[in-house]
Amino acid sequence: MKSTFVTKKLWIELFQAIGLTDSNMQQWHQEFESRYPDGHQEFLEWIDIPADEISKIRAL
Repeated sequence: MKSTFVTKKLWIELFQAIGLTDSNMQQWHQEFESRYPDGHQEFLEWIDIPADEISKIRAL
């Protein structure tokens, strides 16, 4: 189920609001992917990221 409220833009704004840098955000994705690959996929879909972009994010 996709979110009608939470988007990639909003999620990035939340991360930036708590002081995460682009490098920190990449590290967060890497940890999420490493520990919970299926959950990471579901999360990225939930915030309505297109499939081609999800593939790029997960490949990092």
